[in-house]
Amino acid sequence: MEPAGVDNATSAREQRRVAAATIVGTAIEWYDFFLYASAAGLVFKKLMFGPMGPGAATIVSFLTVGLSFLFRPLGAFLAGHFGDKVGRRKILMITLIAMGAATTLIGVLPTYATIGIASPILLVCLRIIQGISAGGEWGGAVLMAVEHAPDHRRGLYGAFPQIGVPLGLLMASGMLTIMSKVAPGDAFMEWGWRVPFLLSFVLILVGFVIRHGVEESPVFAEIAERAETVHQPIGKLLKEHPLLVCVAALIFAGNNAVGYMTTGGYIQNYSTDPSGPVGLQRGDVLLAVTVSAATWMVFTLIAGWMSDFAGRRNTYILGFILQFAGVLALFPLVNTGSLTNLYIALIFLTVGLGLTYGQQSALYTELFPASIRFSGVSISYAIGAIVGGAFAPTIAAYLVQTTGTTTSVTWYLGAMTVIGLISVLGLKDRRGIPLGPDHEAEQAVSPLVGFKRV
Repeated sequence: MEPAGVDNATSAREQRRVAAATIVGTAIEWYDFFLYASAAGLVFKKLMFGPMGPGAATIVSFLTVGLSFLFRPLGAFLAGHFGDKVGRRKILMITLIAMGAATTLIGVLPTYATIGIASPILLVCLRIIQGISAGGEWGGAVLMAVEHAPDHRRGLYGAFPQIGVPLGLLMASGMLTIMSKVAPGDAFMEWGWRVPFLLSFVLILVGFVIRHGVEESPVFAEIAERAETVHQPIGKLLKEHPLLVCVAALIFAGNNAVGYMTTGGYIQNYSTDPSGPVGLQRGDVLLAVTVSAATWMVFTLIAGWMSDFAGRRNTYILGFILQFAGVLALFPLVNTGSLTNLYIALIFLTVGLGLTYGQQSALYTELFPASIRFSGVSISYAIGAIVGGAFAPTIAAYLVQTTGTTTSVTWYLGAMTVIGLISVLGLKDRRGIPLGPDHEAEQAVSPLVGFKRV
């Protein structure tokens, strides 16, 4: 029996519901996550970390962006363990609520001027909760989408939760852009930045209602019906597939390091810094990031669709080549100080970012056996996020401060892109492999080039 991908009227309706739920739910989660990252360089470095001085405050504010990534593995381990034991759907509801509560509380958090050192401490604690939630969210959303999908449309359906990421960035940048216009100048720093965080409470209610009506993944439903859940899924994963987890993580790291130039808030901070070489207006830069998030979303969808007929691996190869070209062009264009060139740089960069991201859901799902799939997908993703995006903005800020040039950042991002490309070349394409528990033996055969089993 292979329940995923049964093509009938009932399953088609459910597939559409799952697609909507994964897009909306993931977008809301990442709206919360990226809202913090965008505000780190624009708001928190002054209001929560200002007494440290401009340079140190910038680095520390970006460190808090990266700090949450250190807790993603905890979220991934917890979600992977319980997701492989109690199901994908329940975990998604928990992560949605936790993320929304943390974001809403940031919106009412007093500043350093009001409560002193308690302000940055509380901010860091809430960021940690966001990191744990993000670590558990992605794997569940991915598996719900791909395990419900028709076999020949896994890439396309798997792109739906991926779309939620640039859509979350678009929403976060868009709300900050709106508030920078509604509450310009000092008003934005006094109260305008809080509104997008408080809006999260409403969005979480919407996401909860949508996700509540979605059925459990058919693959997990069959595993549970047979009472075949693994007692220690993470232990089995790390014992039998450690190298596969590392390779999968490095593929994502190659994309994530580059993506976090905008999602981590670095470009926003760098290009609006009045003492820097660019000196653009905050609202203009936020709008440019918002537009680039839209193009990122489009190419993410294209990558998922393309991977269903060209293969996951081939789509990645094309994507990493284009991403490398985007990296080479990024800072030379941004450093001109031209708003037009900023738009060109960010939009060009998102072409490669999308083509190395949309197929990731399908690729990861097809790498791991059904009984430990949630653990494999979540942990690979969390490790890749740490190696790639966790401290990319911090590293970029440090490199610029120590070398005095963005050329060093270009070399860093180019190296991460090459690592992603080399890693994907080490995998066989498993497009269309059966996903159900009847095919565990076939799924356990290693997809690594030159290996039979991991």
